[in-house]
Formats: sequence, C-alpha cells, structure tokens
Amino acid sequence: MLTDIDQATELYGRAVDASRVGHSAEATKLLVEALRALPVASGNPEATALRIKILAVLAYTEAETGSVADGLVYIGTASDLVGALPERMRPVLQGLVDNQYALILLRTGHTAEAVEVYSRAIPVLEQAADAGDPELLARLYLNRGLSYIELGRPGPAEMDLLRCIVEATAHPVPRLTAKAQNNLGDIAQLIGDIPGALRYYEEAEKTFKEIGPGLVPRARIDQARALLAAGLADEAARHLDEALPVLRTNRIGQDLAEAEVARAAAALLQGELDLAVELARSAHRRFVKRGSAPWAEVASLTRLQAETTAALNGQPSKASPRRAARLAERLAKLGLTDEAAKATLLAVRLALHRGAISAAESLLRQVPSPRRIAPIDHKMLLRLCKAELALARGDHKRTLAEARAGLAELSRVRDRMGGLDLVCGTAVHGIQLASLALGLLLEDARTPADARRLLAWQERTRAQIYRYEPLPAIEDPELANLVTELRTLMRTVQQARLARRPTAELEQRCEALQREVTRHGWHTSQWGRPRPVCSPKDIVDQLGDRALISFIGPGEELAAVVLAGGRTHLVRLGSLAEVLEVAKQLHADLDALAPDDLMSPLAAAVSASAMRRIGRLDELLRPVIELTGDGEVVIVPGGGLYQVPWGSLPALRGRPVSVAPSATAWVGATTRPTSATGEDVVLVCGPGLPESVTELTRLRAIYPDAVVLQGEAATTAAVLSTMDGARLVHIAAHGTHEPANALFSRLELADGGLLAHELARLHKPPEHVVLASCELALSHIRPGDEALGFAGALLATGSRTVIAAVCRVGDRSSAETMTDYHRWLAAPTAAAADLADTMADYHTRLASGAAPATALAQATAADPLRRPFICLGAG
Repeated sequence: MLTDIDQATELYGRAVDASRVGHSAEATKLLVEALRALPVASGNPEATALRIKILAVLAYTEAETGSVADGLVYIGTASDLVGALPERMRPVLQGLVDNQYALILLRTGHTAEAVEVYSRAIPVLEQAADAGDPELLARLYLNRGLSYIELGRPGPAEMDLLRCIVEATAHPVPRLTAKAQNNLGDIAQLIGDIPGALRYYEEAEKTFKEIGPGLVPRARIDQARALLAAGLADEAARHLDEALPVLRTNRIGQDLAEAEVARAAAALLQGELDLAVELARSAHRRFVKRGSAPWAEVASLTRLQAETTAALNGQPSKASPRRAARLAERLAKLGLTDEAAKATLLAVRLALHRGAISAAESLLRQVPSPRRIAPIDHKMLLRLCKAELALARGDHKRTLAEARAGLAELSRVRDRMGGLDLVCGTAVHGIQLASLALGLLLEDARTPADARRLLAWQERTRAQIYRYEPLPAIEDPELANLVTELRTLMRTVQQARLARRPTAELEQRCEALQREVTRHGWHTSQWGRPRPVCSPKDIVDQLGDRALISFIGPGEELAAVVLAGGRTHLVRLGSLAEVLEVAKQLHADLDALAPDDLMSPLAAAVSASAMRRIGRLDELLRPVIELTGDGEVVIVPGGGLYQVPWGSLPALRGRPVSVAPSATAWVGATTRPTSATGEDVVLVCGPGLPESVTELTRLRAIYPDAVVLQGEAATTAAVLSTMDGARLVHIAAHGTHEPANALFSRLELADGGLLAHELARLHKPPEHVVLASCELALSHIRPGDEALGFAGALLATGSRTVIAAVCRVGDRSSAETMTDYHRWLAAPTAAAADLADTMADYHTRLASGAAPATALAQATAADPLRRPFICLGAG
C-alpha cells in the first residue's frame, strides 16, 4: 500500500512529465493533488523536500496557466521551507527554487532579473549535477541562454546553449537537446541568418513530434517569427493558425498570447488591419492578466502599428503621435530599446501625416542609431521616416539618399536568404521606401535624363530573385521522398474528385506535405553571389537595335520608360487601374475561348468581346509601343501586366517580343554563356493529350535526332534527368498554375505532377524550354513586384528562354502553335524546304538569343486569340 509520500511522489513525477511536454494545466491539477496527499506538518525532511519540489514546479505551471502573482507566492513558500531543512539538503533545493523563479521572470519579460537569478544559481546547480540530478545544470544553461537571447546577446547565449547540449547529450536528455537546438535558431534569427534559424527550428520540431508533441506549438511560434522577418506573412499565419487551437486547449497563457501577437503581425503584413487590432488587443488582455507588463506593452505596440497603418491610409483610427510617444516611454522604461524606437518612429510618421514637421523632427532626434542586430523592419522603418521627413522639408536629394541606403541594407539581408520564397518575401520590408522614391522621381521626371534615372531606380527595386547566380543543385533525399509522396497524393486527390469521392482528408494531407516541401526550400539555398543591377547604359549597350519598355506604377498612375534608337522616353499612360482591369477582362475572355470544341455562337460572342478588350488595351498602351519602331521589343511588365498576351495587340502583332521580370534579368539571360552539355533536343509528351492533336510527330520530323519521352517513359525523374543540360526542351503536357503557391504549379507527366519546386534539382537547367501547356507563363506577384511561377522558376535557376502561355489554351491550338513555332525556329522562312540543312543555323541563332521571339511572333500572329504564348527571358 502506498504511503502519503509515495503517492505524492508518484503524482509529482507525472506532473513534471506533463509540464515538460507543454501540458501545464494538467500538471497543475496533479501538483495540487500531490500537495493534498502530503502530511501538513510531518516534521520529515524528505516530505518537506518533496513539498518544496512540488511548490517550485507548481509556481511555474500556475504562472503559465493562471496567475503569475499566485505562482510567485508558491515560490516564496518553497524558498521559506528550504531554510528549515538541514544544511546538507539546502543547496540543491534552493537551486531548483531559483531556477523556477528565474523562469517565471523570463516568461513575464523581466529578463535582466532572470539572468541575475540564473547566474546566482549556477554554482548551486553545478553541485546538484554531482548530487544525482544532472538535468538541472542543463536546464540552467538552456534557460539562461534563452534569457541572453531576449537581451540581444548572441555570444553568451550560444555558449550557454552549447553547454546545455553537452550536458543533455551526455546523460542523455533529448528533450533539452531539442530545446537548445530550437534556441540556437533564435540566435540565428537574431543575427539575421533566417535560413539557419529555420533549419534549427525544423530539426527541433522533428524531435518534439516524437517525444513531446505539446512542445510543437512553441516551435511554430518561433518559426513564424523567422518567417515574418523574411516577409512571408501567409506562411507565418498558417504556422500560427495550427498552433493557436492547441495552445488554447492546453491553456498555456504565455505562449498563447505570444502566438496572438505574432499572428497580429502576420495580419498586419497581409493588410488585415482589423484582425491585427483584435488579436493584439486579446494578447494584451492575457499578458495583463498574467502580470507580464513588458509583453503587454509589446502587444500594445503591435496594435499601434496596425492603427497607424489605418490612419496613414485615411481610415478611422485612434492612433496619434502623443499616444505613440507615451508608449515609447513605457517601453524604454522596461528596457525594450528596439520596441521603444519603433514606437517613436510610428509617432514620427503620424506627426508627418498631420503636417507637424517640427514635432516629427524632434521625435526623430530621440531615436538612437539601430543596433547591429536590430530587426530589418525596424531599420527600414527608420530609413522611411528619415526619407519622409526629408520629403516634407522639400529635400529631394536627401529623400533619395535615405531610400538608396535603406534598399542597399535590405539587399544585404536578402543576399543571406535561402530559397526563392525567402528571397522574394524579404522585399516586403522595402515596399514603402521603394514606392516613395519611385513616386518622387516620377512626379519630377521631365527630361530623358530623368527617365533614365527613374529606370535605374526601378531596376534597383524590381525582381531581385532573377539576379542571383544559381549554384549547382543540392541533393536532398528527404526532400525528394517528400515530393514523390506529394505527387502521388495529388494524383489520388485528382482521381477522387473525378470519381466524386470525398477528398477533404486527402487535401489536408496534401497541404501538410506542401508545407513540409516548402520548409525544406527555406534553408536549402541554391543561390550564389548576386549579379550587379544593370544601369541604363548597360541595358542600352545590350539592346542593340531592340527597344525596351519598362512599365512603372508605384501609385495610381501608370507610366513607362522606353529605350529605343539610342533615345530614352518617359510616357505617362493615365490610370493604372483601368489598364489592369482591361487586362483582367481580356484574360477572362481568352480563358473562355480556349476549349477546342467551343460552340460556334459562343465562340463568336467571346471572340468579339476579346477583340474589344484587345482594341482598348492596344489604345491605352499604343503611345509607348509607337516609340519602339518595328523591330524586336523587350517588355518589363510588372504586376497585373504579366497576364497580357503581348502578341495579340495589333501594335505588336507579328513583332518579336520578349518579356522579362526586370531589365537586369533580361541582360543576364541574354549574356549568359551556354551551359548545354547533355542532349541537344528533348521532346516530351505527357498523358491525357488527344493523339490526333499532339505535335510530337511533326516535331520529330523537324528534330530527327531528338530524345523522345512519351507514354510511360515520360516520368518526372526521366524528364528532369534528360532535360538537365539540354539545349532545347519541348514539353507537350497539361499544366496547372497555382496562384496561391506558385512553386507548386506543375506539369502533368506519366507519374504525376512535375512541380516548379523540383526545378532546383537541375544541375544545368536547359537553355531553351517550351511549355506547350495551359497558363504556365503566369506568375504569382509577390511583394516588391516579384513575379514567381513555373516559368519564372526556370528563369531563376538559369534557363535563358522559356516559351509558355499566359492563358488557358486548347490542345489543338497549342499543337498548331507549337508546330508553327518550331518550323519558324528551325527555318528562317516558311518556304524552307530542307529543315535538316537549317539546324546548324538554328543553333547559331538560338545562341544569339534572337530566334525564339521571332519564331513565336510568326506562330502567334496566325490566331492571336487562341495562341496566348509569350517568350520569357532572352528572345
């Protein structure tokens, strides 16, 4: 039969296990039961020691799920009881009590005090490790390391965490090792190594899933913060939306409130201001209830940021310079230096918005220079405030200097990023600064010199992902297995839909696998040094007798810089909204017109509508097109103009047109040396295409020595392997553009979808790729006008030219277009009789970068409504 002490010991052990995996509410109940089981005043030192242990752990779990004040009462009681014990028993138990006390201080934002307590307890806990409780010393190092992170001291933090790992590995305690790895991710994030941080978080989360699933939500919060630093608001929101229900169920008050603050920050980046205010307000209430004053003020800062954004956008808001300044004072008193500076900067922006320039200047003088490890969004906000103040003072030179310095700083940050998602997302922190500079330049631009300056700034801010040198692919077996599983599952979902079977569970698993694949891409970098941004002179030198149109629309006005015939022009085109709306309507019409078997009356009606849209778009854009002469044109569209099938416009019909995400990207693609080392020409035919309308038979006649993959041979592995290093790859297959997650856009092959994600596995991407598929030239427009999709992923990984459609296209129309395209590509004139004799000339012209755009112009001119293909990259 169990004694009272035995029963209390058993309950205490279960409570500790529950607390260690994040189940604080369950642990609290067990600890209260354990206290009740113990004799009230037994006089037994062992019973007193057990009571101290119970109270110490109860103090933390109560502070987590209920009241911090009650938790501190338990700590006080435990500390008093230590004094009543024999001398030999005191050091270990006092060390335990100090550790728990410091942990409560840390969790409530009193970080400096926590470090003092931890440092005082170090000798005690070193002795405890020799006395049979080795975990204590590892826990001390872990928690003090986390405290140093909170104080912005990465050096001491790393030393403590590495010592924790040594102790936890020696005994072993895998839970503490995983926590230390997770905290090493915090250090990486602190010093700006976001890919490194995400790698640590990923490894820690794997361990948490195995030994303590209740710890996963905490890891998700940390991951979300790193993603927010990289500007990936949607991904951060998904992480937090997974964590929040679990935290609410487990009643972990501190983590729940921190998750709400992070989710509010994600909502702010997503433009959901009301949601951001609501979440920040909820988190503030939770922190106040817990007694976490510093964290409560952090929540207030997040709410103020959302309300400031609303005020600057002309929406009703409670934000004011005075309120922001008062919050800054409170944050400074709590030692939250970066947060206090941010609140002051919000006060500066609000004062400028009200026209109080002198007050804004006075407030800005109070902001100290940012620390080296200050978050990038804080640094960019400081640059924005300085630029806006200079603009209010009429000092345009200073405004542009601040914008230039800020964008250069942001560029250094993104140079350290990993996959395409992170490189793209980081641009969000510079959007306002870039828009300010471009808007100022556009407003003042009058002369050709002004236009060239505007183009130079546009290149500095646009489509940065396409200027990084691709590195050789990194083999990642785990990622390959995940992609294979995802491919199989996506096909199962598709089959279930066709059979009208339920797909909800399958789709949830698909989403989970997509997230895992995406996470691998975050910390598997394939990008080397960035190429320099091209100057207008560099662009002109490379253009030769071509012309370039770079569209610019930082505000409500659409403009374009045109380089043609050695001259530079700036053309103001009027309402950006009208152009985008017409382009959107045209895109819808062409999608509707795509089916091969469309009924004649319907086809006639849709065609008439599409022609009206084309006529209106041509009318709106003709002022810039007329300046380009009648030769080849390079178009840098931006935003919603990526969906325009340029060859359908009367002013461009029959003319070679190349489309590029930036002029710098076009120059890079045009001048890139050949990388072809494998097969010369590869022809691929995917499943589901009617044999009567596929172009493969005709293309075999044009390329008799081509490698052909079709039927069961056209698997994703075979296609990836064969296209690696090829000069020309033609893929006739159905495709799907995923607007919500462009890197999961795919080509349907024999064993499932070939994902845009997988293109990173190519060691030497093919020089020239033809995607005879639906809408794979479309891109998801990321922050900073970054365009990303299947075709874009090919360009980013090193392909020079990609031919693809911006709208849906019928199988017959696609086959006819592609047959005509390759005939023109292989023979300069339609009258060429012997195609084989032209192959040497084809390779020469393909290397020069001129042939694809010319061939496509001829192929699409025959039917501009049903051949919505464009030439991306070097034409």
